[in-house]
Order: sequence, then C-alpha cells, then structure tokens
Amino acid sequence: MTNQELFSISSVERDTGLSKDTLRVWERRYGFPQPDRDDNGDRAYPREQVEKLRLIRRLLDQGKRPSKVVAASTAELVAMLEETAVEAPQAGDIGETDFLRLVRLHRSVELRTMLQQLVLKQGLQRFASETVTALNVAIGQAWVRGELDVCEEHLYSEQIQNVLRNAIGSHSGGGSRPRILLTTFPDEQHGLGLLMAEAVLVPEGATCISIGVQTPLGDIRTAAIAGQFDVVALSFSGAFPVRQAVEGLNQLRGMLPPEIALWAGGAALQGRRAKLDGIRVIYDLHDALAALGEWRTKHAT
Repeated sequence: MTNQELFSISSVERDTGLSKDTLRVWERRYGFPQPDRDDNGDRAYPREQVEKLRLIRRLLDQGKRPSKVVAASTAELVAMLEETAVEAPQAGDIGETDFLRLVRLHRSVELRTMLQQLVLKQGLQRFASETVTALNVAIGQAWVRGELDVCEEHLYSEQIQNVLRNAIGSHSGGGSRPRILLTTFPDEQHGLGLLMAEAVLVPEGATCISIGVQTPLGDIRTAAIAGQFDVVALSFSGAFPVRQAVEGLNQLRGMLPPEIALWAGGAALQGRRAKLDGIRVIYDLHDALAALGEWRTKHAT
C-alpha cells in the first residue's frame, strides 16, 4: 500500500461531488468506501475507490438509490451505466462529437460561443430543459468511456453555468410573482439544478433570486422572511443522502410561515411525495412549470 496513490477526503469530495459527510455515512452503512489512513491519521482513498465513487455518482444523478449502487462491484456499476446509455436524450441542435471535441481540447471560448448560439436559437427554456439535460448525460457517458478527465468535466460545468447565468440575467419580462428564493442545504454543492430551474421559470415572469449553495436552514428562513419571498425552492442531487434531505425539508417546513411555499426537486427526492407533507416535490423542469401554474392559480386575485 505504500506505493499506492492516495487521495485526501477533500480532493475526493471535489472530484466526485460527494460530500465528506456522505462518504463517512456510506463507509459506516455500506462498508464502502474503505479508506486507508495517512501519516496524520486522516482518511486517504486509493485511486480505484475514487473511480468507483465517480461511477456511483453518475448513477445517483440518474435517479438510482445509494442502497442499490454503493455496495455493487465496479463491473456491475459499469453495466448499469451502459443500460441507461441507450435512454439518453438527444440535443438535436448540437453535434455531440463536435461538442466533446471542444471539451477535450479545452477550447473554452469556442465552447461558450456554441452554447450561447444555442440559447439564441432555441430560447432559454428549451435550452435548459432539453439541451443542457442532454449535454449533462453526454458528459457523463464520455467519462465512463474514458474520454474525459476531471478537469474537462469541470470545464464543461463552469461554461454551462456561466452561459445559463448570463442568459438568465439578460432575460426580460421578469419581476412578477411569485418571488422564488433558490438555494441548497449544507453539504449540497451542486448548483446546476437551481440554474436550470431558474432558466425555465424566469421566462414565465417569475422573480427568481439565488443565494447560492450550502445555506444553513436558519439562514434560509431569515432570507425568505426578510425578502418577502413567496416560495423557497431547493435542489438535491442524487448524491445527497435521502434521509437527510427529508428530515431537513420537514424541519424547514416547520420553520417557515405557512404562506411561504416550499418546493424541492432533484434526483434524491424521486418518489418522496408521501413523506413530505406541505412540500411540493418537483420531478423535472416541466413539473417546475406546473408548480408555478398551481401557485398562480391558488393565489389569483
């Protein structure tokens, strides 16, 4: 083991998108990962475990449950990903080969230009709900095939978020109710889901304000009340522990005034409507539009 390359828990968190708390919970609950210890007694992860964790995160992003994938072998995880590959959506206005080539070559300016042109051609809502969804899948599958490295995945993520932010910021017609506060819980680092939701809601005239990711519950309550928001909307990636999400949402629901609606979406919450009383579970971006319509019908004067 002395010659084996090891990675700190912080670097594993950064490269896989799985929080330190999640890694520790899985270690206790499922017996994986099984880190070594460095000279200071801190967790240190072998490369093969990090690569397996990245496969697991891909499956979580597609809606798989931790209990179904964490204990699986690497070969079983790859087989699961290959099964889901045939169901991948298509980004009809972009050539996947050209897109991946720009990512692999780190051609960030050309990649950004391509994405900006697609926003203009498709409109913000279609770009977010169809193209970004398809590109996210394409990036994940390219990584599974060994065609992309971590830095290239991060390059894509940064560019897609920048393009979405700019398109949202330049979109006219907003400023109407509801006023929606967007954020995530502590330990949830993924903010792309929030941006995608904002991209489909803003063109409908909703006022969306994001306060970033990893916000403590008390701060969410304070911001929601002080800002006179109508809705608090949160996103949970597949990597976020389901029990932690459900407990946190139920706690937050009790902290918020009843007139402030609470919306929650993302892979971690699929099928959880029954356990989240008083909380609108949003299953995809089209359902976000349905939730918006429901709110406006309820509050119509």
